[in-house]
Amino acid sequence: MSQYQAPLRDMKFQIEEVLDFPAHYARFAQGQEASPDIVEAILDGAAQFAENVLAPLDAVGDEHGCQWQDGEVTTPPGFKDAYQEYIANGWTSLAMPVELGGQGLPASLAGFCMEICTTANHAWTMYPGLSLGGIHTINAHASEDIKARYLPKLVAGTWSATMCLTEAHCGSDLGLLRTKAVPVEDGMYAISGSKIFISSGEHDLTENIVHIVLARLPDAPPGIKGISLFLVPKFMVDAQGNVGERNQVRCGSIEHKMGIHGNATCVINFDGAKGYLISEPHKGMSAMFTFINESRMGVAQQGLAQMEASHQNALRYAHERVQFRGTKRENPEAAADPIIVHPDIRRMLFTQKAFIEGGRALSYFLAMQTDLERYSESAADKEQADALLSLLTPIAKGFLSEVSIEATSYGIQILGGHGYIREWGQEQHFRDARITSIYEGTSGIQGLDLLGRKILASGGKALEPFVKLVLGFCQENPESAYTPIVQKQIQEWIALTRELGAKAMQDADEVNSAAYEYLMYSGYTVLAWIWAQAAVVADKALAGETADRDFYQGKLNTARFYFERLLPRTLALAAGIRAGVGTLPPFPKAE
Repeated sequence: MSQYQAPLRDMKFQIEEVLDFPAHYARFAQGQEASPDIVEAILDGAAQFAENVLAPLDAVGDEHGCQWQDGEVTTPPGFKDAYQEYIANGWTSLAMPVELGGQGLPASLAGFCMEICTTANHAWTMYPGLSLGGIHTINAHASEDIKARYLPKLVAGTWSATMCLTEAHCGSDLGLLRTKAVPVEDGMYAISGSKIFISSGEHDLTENIVHIVLARLPDAPPGIKGISLFLVPKFMVDAQGNVGERNQVRCGSIEHKMGIHGNATCVINFDGAKGYLISEPHKGMSAMFTFINESRMGVAQQGLAQMEASHQNALRYAHERVQFRGTKRENPEAAADPIIVHPDIRRMLFTQKAFIEGGRALSYFLAMQTDLERYSESAADKEQADALLSLLTPIAKGFLSEVSIEATSYGIQILGGHGYIREWGQEQHFRDARITSIYEGTSGIQGLDLLGRKILASGGKALEPFVKLVLGFCQENPESAYTPIVQKQIQEWIALTRELGAKAMQDADEVNSAAYEYLMYSGYTVLAWIWAQAAVVADKALAGETADRDFYQGKLNTARFYFERLLPRTLALAAGIRAGVGTLPPFPKAE
């Protein structure tokens, strides 16, 4: 029963009023074609496709799932036709370089469209979404010959790409992987091994699938430093880019999952499959992070998308469902009131709204930094964008995926028993959201990346560009009621980080003990800055002439809710962090 409508009004608020993307686009060549009218037309087009084509297939994909037969996978009814329409209308090439057959528009604009499509149909959108990471990885690391053979068809969408990392015995510990790559003729390699959890690993949407694969060369040192990165096609490709014979790559099975049933999560077996080395030998992990970081931001967007879809259903239901009499009667003559009059329902709806709109602003801010990192001619801009992405990507991925589980659970709760029943769609959003805190690194791994690899490893310097940005905002907006709260929160974040650093010097396990709670603390802190910005913009709009007073007042109401009812969660998180690893004694051995 999902009736998705793209949230264009809030998207435009973030794009035009808070982050000022028109001025941002004017700073670099790729952005100058993205005038406000072009952006509006593209967003409207994405909304029409998502609402009319993808959203009706969301429940279809969940019900039918993907079907495996003798190594071949058939996607759910309607998926292939939707994909053909998608590539025919040029959506895959929107932000790709013109020299590769793309339209040369900014990456951020493609990201806005991807959010719309993901909210309409998470499982379907993963097929073209994964190709984006493959394209950027190949373009960043492969030889010119490989680029010429593979990128045009990937950009056009007639081929797709996957990321083949983990194996059954190693999970997230990729230093344990065993897949081998042995040199053969013509500079190629024979790849042998088995990969699991490969999203979009086999399907019937494209004529070829290009696997980006981690494997070990014969002389590889043990552990993570002995991994190289390879390109392994499902079908071999000749010098002119034409598809040839089938490679020794097969889908051994597909996983039967809790959610995202419409996307094929595959076991992929490489039996001496021919492939090409695209990283430097033994430098595969650093090259693969081109793909992984893109995917992490995509997963943050998936968490945001599931919250949005669940909230739309819940809000609609809360206005329509009549149950119990409110203390303040909407219709005194009626036997009961719409449930939205009840404060507990509004608590859940506002929690969803605060996470969605705050998460959207964070996602768009990261998209802006991606643009600057890729397109800016200023070395200083590139350096700052890279620093901000390094810090905020694990926060966005980990925090938004975690709160998406809470928010979609509220989506079920608001509907009560109907929320637990499949036909209303809410339980699918909860199930589909659940994977987001697991793949591309669990939330604990995101916390370790943030706290251990980024902040503590840099002696705290990784925090400095973001802290400077936030304090600059506070200095520019001293009149805001939220400025002193944000300043205090930032100072407490810094103090907590220093405490952790000192404790970690005495016991390294303090980092692992605190990583998850530190990630969530950081997420709430970042969203405080986000909501303070939104409140400043809304205040200015209400002080002037606007016909959209309800919208801006809604922003102020949500900002107040965030600061008074959600940000205080950091107090409990800080207490947990300070309690330390000593509260986690070893468990007795299982009998």
